[in-house]
Amino acid sequence: MGYSGDEFDVIVVGAGVMGSSTAYQLAKRGQKTLLLEQFDFLHHRGSSHGESRTIRATYPEDYYYGMVNESYQLWEQAQSEIGFRVYFKAQQFDMGPADSKSLLSVIATCRKNAIPHQVLNRQQVTERFSGRIDIPEDWIGVSCEQGGVIKPTKAVSMFQMLAFRYGAFLRDNVEVNSITKDGVRGGVIVSASNGEKFWGKKCVVTAGVWMRKLVKKVSGIELPIQPLETNVCYWRIKEGHEAKYAIGSDFPTFASYGKPYIYGTPSLEYPGLIKIAVHGGYPCDPDKRPWGPGIIPRSLKQWIEKTFRGLVDSNGPVTTQLCAYSMTPDEDFVIDFLGGEFGKGVVIGGGFSGHGFKMSPVIGRILADLVLTGEAKGVELKHFRIARFEENPRGNIKDFGDQVGLLTSAL
Repeated sequence: MGYSGDEFDVIVVGAGVMGSSTAYQLAKRGQKTLLLEQFDFLHHRGSSHGESRTIRATYPEDYYYGMVNESYQLWEQAQSEIGFRVYFKAQQFDMGPADSKSLLSVIATCRKNAIPHQVLNRQQVTERFSGRIDIPEDWIGVSCEQGGVIKPTKAVSMFQMLAFRYGAFLRDNVEVNSITKDGVRGGVIVSASNGEKFWGKKCVVTAGVWMRKLVKKVSGIELPIQPLETNVCYWRIKEGHEAKYAIGSDFPTFASYGKPYIYGTPSLEYPGLIKIAVHGGYPCDPDKRPWGPGIIPRSLKQWIEKTFRGLVDSNGPVTTQLCAYSMTPDEDFVIDFLGGEFGKGVVIGGGFSGHGFKMSPVIGRILADLVLTGEAKGVELKHFRIARFEENPRGNIKDFGDQVGLLTSAL
């Protein structure tokens, strides 16, 4: 894609979904924007590739609802601008023990924000989904119309195409290794390992699983963001039942608040296969990934057999895809100014902990707001500040138990 000049209003470092969404927002506002990516565009080394991500309004944390709600609107808006779909509507179904603090917090969030939902017992779940989903007697289900599936690689491509259409400059295979303050002119100088240098009034860093390394190199700040490698699994629906679990029917995206935390989507990307995976992963160095194959927890196979009443083959996944999480201790995002000598000149967005993709349109909007005006309208960012880890190494204190984290072979 075209490139000319080396001076910009804003330089965005990292062209995954967050950086690409941010570049789109900036370019649309008339900012001369440069989007830099260290690998090929649409690569598979980070968190912004693959065939599906869920979008849901049901969160235990109340402060995410406004962001998800705005994201629904922004997904629709971007789709209307590009002319193709990346967001496919579906219901969302959450299930778990009736005394699960996390699931009860989901219900409280729904009630507080007037999100249409139904709380179902085991018999009602069986009736609601015509016997395709079964839960234990002491579990409950929460059915919500506000769900859906996002096509990740296609979505990243959409934001990059729109950013380019609005005048952004896009460069891949440019590895940023330094961001320094320009003491003479102001602004920042972004340097790459190939010797190129770019000047910008401001900078946004959305480096995904490389965020911790890059921020440490640039500022000395050690962000508690742990890269994890995770295994996404696809399981075969037994012959004759494929249509019952396909997108476009009334089968939902889903999440199970038992142990481990399990999530999935209707059959979409692979005919006859359903995506069911454990939320979590194994610590890794993003530059020295093990690249799987990972361990399929026994508890996942048992959950599939019981929950889908034997209609999904639980012996093992047909295929798997590897992805990476950038996990914070509290699983909340990091959205803040880098501070120090940069002041408000460098904004960072990272630590999206395996659940941020759905909110990428609003995160792009927020990062653009912050770098241009110093504040983000309509969003309370206190939960996402770097300083929260100074007050408590675990970050935000939550009154419901941890559901995800590191996977072990004991699962």
